[in-house]
Amino acid sequence: MTSAFAAALAGSPASGPLVLDGGMSNQLEAAGHDLGDALWSARLLAEDPEAITRAHLAYFEAGADVAITSSYQATFEGFARRGIGPGRAAELLALSVESAREAARRAGPDRPRWVAASAGPYGAMLADGSEYRGRYGLGVRELERFHRPRLEILAAAGPDVLALETVPDTDEAAALLRAVRGLGVPAWLSYTVAGDRTRAGQPLEEAFALAADAEEVIAVGVNCCAPQDVSGAVETAARVTGKPVVAYPNSGESWDADARAWRGRSSLTTERVRDWREQGARLIGGCCRVGPDTITSIARALALG
Repeated sequence: MTSAFAAALAGSPASGPLVLDGGMSNQLEAAGHDLGDALWSARLLAEDPEAITRAHLAYFEAGADVAITSSYQATFEGFARRGIGPGRAAELLALSVESAREAARRAGPDRPRWVAASAGPYGAMLADGSEYRGRYGLGVRELERFHRPRLEILAAAGPDVLALETVPDTDEAAALLRAVRGLGVPAWLSYTVAGDRTRAGQPLEEAFALAADAEEVIAVGVNCCAPQDVSGAVETAARVTGKPVVAYPNSGESWDADARAWRGRSSLTTERVRDWREQGARLIGGCCRVGPDTITSIARALALG
């Protein structure tokens, strides 16, 4: 699929990777917003969309080339549980794209800035951590019916790319690949992984192979995983699909559920970032617990070559 974003992603031999942003929730919480809600950051689309725009702007100013919208956990079903009907839910989904566009406008015209419309997995709507397990007891057709209406709204809002992200298993990947057909917007497909397997336990070679011949998919890779799991996945994704690779892991800290606190230190280092680039990554950023300072470090590391 030909698009301006796909051309930028392909780049030239001398051009470096595009820099993704970091965790939306990380920046919103740093700004003082309480995200203890099943809608997570999507709640602010209804209550404080300007906060979403400011969060995107912080990442653009930190050096990001691509903003990932706040629609990861925004679904018709999730909004309905808050009393928000389908018409308003569709408006909020479209607003997630416009908020990122507005941040790009505020950041200025000095360089291209891109918008990736996030579509999280079915488990994100459940808000019970099942996006890290997959295998919801639904078939591919049922999952496709869940994803397609939201993807249609997001695509119509005019993003540069659809981010099919934090996908835990191959059934959901197959459903998403079917759901993006004919939308006219390119997509990347990004799994959450543990070691050399999806969170549901399938080998990554099998998982990435699903997207190898999908015309709509212009990049494949991993996100919301440990930094140490990225390198092997990048190599596998590039080898199996021949497509550009996307990589945006978590910080590497671990969540202590009993203490309700993060433990350890970040293991998302510039050395790892450079390794991912050498292995074929063309989109590099961060996910949970990755803020603007880290994105600035990633952008500088990639600019230095």
